[in-house]
Amino acid sequence: MGIDLGLNHFRAIVAVADAGGFTAAAERLGLAQSSLSRAVHEVERRAGVRVFERTTRQVLLTSEGRELVALARHALDGVATSMNHFAGYLAGTRGSVTVATLPSLAATLLPGVVGAFHAHHPSVTLRIEDALSEEVTERVRCGAVDLAVTVPQGPVPGLRSGPLATDRFLVVVPPGHDLAGAASLRWADLAGHDMIAFDPTSSIRDHVERAMQATGTVPGQVMEARNVAAVAGLVAAGLGLSVVPALVLPLMQFAGLHPVLLEDPLVERSIRVLTDPRRPQATAVQAFVRALDERAAGGPPLPFGAAWSADDARVSGR
Repeated sequence: MGIDLGLNHFRAIVAVADAGGFTAAAERLGLAQSSLSRAVHEVERRAGVRVFERTTRQVLLTSEGRELVALARHALDGVATSMNHFAGYLAGTRGSVTVATLPSLAATLLPGVVGAFHAHHPSVTLRIEDALSEEVTERVRCGAVDLAVTVPQGPVPGLRSGPLATDRFLVVVPPGHDLAGAASLRWADLAGHDMIAFDPTSSIRDHVERAMQATGTVPGQVMEARNVAAVAGLVAAGLGLSVVPALVLPLMQFAGLHPVLLEDPLVERSIRVLTDPRRPQATAVQAFVRALDERAAGGPPLPFGAAWSADDARVSGR
């Protein structure tokens, strides 16, 4: 069976060792000298060794006492560090925040928010997990992440949903294409053109198909690709046009494509913050949601075709 000593025992012997005597140590601890003496005697009884050699003039550590006091200092330092960490967790200056989001938003919308948050909360660990829309929502439902920044493909029962930003849909065309010089186009103008479409797992695909069906737009041949870079490369190669939301454009710059606004109708997607109201939020998570809120209320303008949500529609969804 181990030696049963607690933090008060450790504080007692460290105080006596530092002060060099019981009287001064008792004053530092705010204890009666008799209480401190009983605590040290209890340590020696439970440890089965003498911690101090007492003379009429001084109190000295024994060899066993030096070892035990060193252990006590280590234990007390560890507890102090842990409690400071916990106090920081309660204050929101420590802890972790895990955010699920779409790959395009992880690259374009979130970096500014993350940078501003990190400047004020440098000791909070941030994890950004990018995934497809349905998977992002499911990660919030199952508690794998603290919140999501995403484009829901419909109602999200059971989750709190607050608007963050919007971006409108544009068509991207390769250099030299007949439509490259247009200031804007109608959806109907895309009829008959070959298209590079995102595959059905992408939230972009659903928006585009609904808009084409609503306007009676029938494209030519349709080729599918899953990620933004592949779509951009195929368009640049002259294999078709593609319709994308504005916040995807920065990820296509390498391909030298020309974006053209789509009108009649104007189609936007709503970028929203999802949280689970059944799960209490740690203070650091609450601080990150506030950072999103502040960014939407007064952050720098978003790229062409995108905008933060209006001030009266807050991220919290309350």
